[in-house]
Amino acid sequence: MAQNDAFLSEIKEGNTFKGDYITLGAAMLNEQAIKNAFVNIPLKTLNRHGLIAGATGTGKTKTLQVMAENLSEHGIPVLLMDIKGDLSGLAKSGDANSKITERHDKIGFPYAPKAFPVELLSLSEQDGVRLRATVSEFGPVLLSRILDLSDTQSGIVSVIFKYCDDHALPLLDLKDFKKILQYATQEGKKEFEEAYGRISTASTGAILRKIVELEQQGADLFFGETSFDVQDLLRLDDNGRGYINILRLTDIQDRPKLFSTFMLSLLAEIYTTFPEQGDTGRPELVIFIDEAHLIFDEASKALHDQIESIVKLIRSKGVGLYFVTQNPTDVPEAVLSQLGLKVQHALRAFTAKDRKAIKLTAQNYPISEYYDTETVLTSLGTGEALVSALDEKGRPTPLAATMMRAPMSRMDILTATELEALVTASKLVKKYNDTIDRESAYEMLNAKIKQAEAEQERAKTTRKSTTTSSRKSTAMNPVIKVLTSATFIRSVFGILNKVIKK
Repeated sequence: MAQNDAFLSEIKEGNTFKGDYITLGAAMLNEQAIKNAFVNIPLKTLNRHGLIAGATGTGKTKTLQVMAENLSEHGIPVLLMDIKGDLSGLAKSGDANSKITERHDKIGFPYAPKAFPVELLSLSEQDGVRLRATVSEFGPVLLSRILDLSDTQSGIVSVIFKYCDDHALPLLDLKDFKKILQYATQEGKKEFEEAYGRISTASTGAILRKIVELEQQGADLFFGETSFDVQDLLRLDDNGRGYINILRLTDIQDRPKLFSTFMLSLLAEIYTTFPEQGDTGRPELVIFIDEAHLIFDEASKALHDQIESIVKLIRSKGVGLYFVTQNPTDVPEAVLSQLGLKVQHALRAFTAKDRKAIKLTAQNYPISEYYDTETVLTSLGTGEALVSALDEKGRPTPLAATMMRAPMSRMDILTATELEALVTASKLVKKYNDTIDRESAYEMLNAKIKQAEAEQERAKTTRKSTTTSSRKSTAMNPVIKVLTSATFIRSVFGILNKVIKK
């Protein structure tokens, strides 16, 4: 009993904050929830990033749902990557049942079903707000890193962008970029060589192949207009609750290149456009990246470096990043070391490799006199997790095996009719879903090539006409030719001689 009292006292002291916070659940000791031993996360440190990990079926998605709900309630907008398609239920109220009631009785926290303001987004042809960006917005450096180009190839991309800037050629979609690449080594080869030096056809061919690879994963749907304004992720509803923006990715699970391209461009745009926040006491936006390994598995070293840099810097803009994955080892160590909140659901030790991963994972958590972390990691039940966070001064809170509270919204997906109604009511769908294909580099270069061809044809016709006229002018009139011929002259002089002799 004394141990329980000491444990409760430690948890309460370590989870009491001056500012606002969200409650994840209640701490557990000896596999039993301690009523009112609430595990809280201060809003002030939610821009320090975090990790939600655990084996399949251990409750990661429900934890993500609980966090998104509570952030929305505090007026903090959220962006969720919904790869499995099971988060749309946030738009509808949950239903209390005996299991939820029993769980919340153990926690000592009331359960209140609620719906939340939701906006559905899409990178593909799924229903929702279409997310697009132009090639120009990516810029030469980011585009080169996404395509994993060599230094020489990256230099060519920079030259291409410079040429387009100098000649007011908008680079909107991939067909624009492919056209200017071809132009640089074909019709415009002389022009490029005079201004920028020789461009290798082998290099442009390699770049084109990389672009085709990206197109095959659906990037042609992503590049174009109307570009998505990241400020639209920061909307609040009429009640001051933050919108939960759900990006539907169920149809691009096998296209990690497109996913990583989008994520990197989004984070770069947010970092570029969001102002420095300073110490505001709460984040401006929180992003949850489900199946986070998809970003890192297919990424080049240059892309890894870019992601790591953004993770380190973006928190100054008031943005928190939360990676959701099965195993913490899915996230590079350089990124993992930047994560202030760790919610670790159960891990399963089926192989020697699994046991090694569990041992490494346990070392990422503060030492606790109440837990053998390695043992706890394999004994947690569904909806239970080890939680380690940062307090308002940036210090680790006491490690707590936590019985997580249940989501207030529906723990199931919306029906087709409900989805349709949600999309129809969206103001952003009307803003972004009309495809615009205005005149850009592709059309302008085609017109330039046609004009050059027409001028060449006119010049050719003019030369031919001049040559023909010259020939005509130098050809002698037949009458004059007869009058000036030697035979005619001799005949005339013969007649004159005869006349004179007479």
